[in-house]
This record gives sequence, structure tokens and C-alpha cells, in this order.
Amino acid sequence: MPSNTRIAIVGTSGSGKTTLAKQISMHLGIQHVELDAYRHGPNWTESPDASFRRDIKEALSTSDWIADGNYSVVRDIVWSKATRLIWLDYSITLVLWRLLKRTVKRCLFREKLWNGNRENILQHLFTKDSLFLWALKTHWSMKTEIQEALKQPQYSHMQVTRINKSQSAKYWETLL
Repeated sequence: MPSNTRIAIVGTSGSGKTTLAKQISMHLGIQHVELDAYRHGPNWTESPDASFRRDIKEALSTSDWIADGNYSVVRDIVWSKATRLIWLDYSITLVLWRLLKRTVKRCLFREKLWNGNRENILQHLFTKDSLFLWALKTHWSMKTEIQEALKQPQYSHMQVTRINKSQSAKYWETLL
């Protein structure tokens, strides 16, 4: 891979952005920047936009990286620096299935996430903060938002790969 490899991965919550980013990061030996790790502080406190933007700008100051996440508040920073965008555009059925498997695994094994946070299955199933509700609420609007953003001239420099089927992501090596 040539120098200055900067890849952004976007998609609905639970689509597999972080999993794919970790695989590519290890394969290419480049830095992985998980936007969630910068946005969610201890006890799930959300970092203020200004400090989030500053931290992401600093994290992406190297010549080679792969970043995953959908935060529109830092899209201009991530996308303006990215050389490639991989869009995981799966069906809502597949996304919800993956989200369920991931959440159950994280809860059963009490997996620590960013800044010591842990997921709670009851919170994800039975509250207004449910990741499942979030995925249902944002899945279709995110498609439109990404399509519209990609039409902007400031992002025309990126090579865009839109993956619609789960088996396509397994062949990411051929994309790079």
C-alpha cells in the first residue's frame, strides 16, 4: 500500500465498521482511529463538540490511518483528509442481527469498551437510549445523508466503495 493511506469507514450502528477497520489496520499496519472512543468518555458522557473535533484532528494528523464512525460533527475533518471511503450499506435486518450478536456478547463477557464503559442489555432493549432504536431511527436517513454529503465537491477526491452485501466486506483486501 502506498504512503498516505487514509480510509474512512461509515455505516449504520452495528454494520461492522470497527471490525472491518481493525482487520484493515492490522493488515496494512496503519493506525486505527475509532471515533466512538473519542466521543464517549467515562460513564458514557459525550465529549463536547469542540474537544471532540480537536481530538480527532490530532488523531488524524499522521499520514496513514483508518477511521470508523458516523459523526457528522467531525465529517469535514475525517472526509477531507481521507483518500478512500468504505460505506457499509447493509439491510436493516442484517444490521439488527449483527447489533444483537455484538451486544449480547459484550454483555455476557462484560467487555470493557472505551474509557471503561460497558454495555447493558436491558438499556439496549428497553430504554429510549437503545442502540436498536437508534439503528431503526437512523438507518434510512443516514443513507440519504451520506449520499448527499458525497455529492459535495470537497469530498470528490475520495475513492468511494459502497458495500451492500455482507460477503463483499470479506474481500476487502481486493478493494485496497
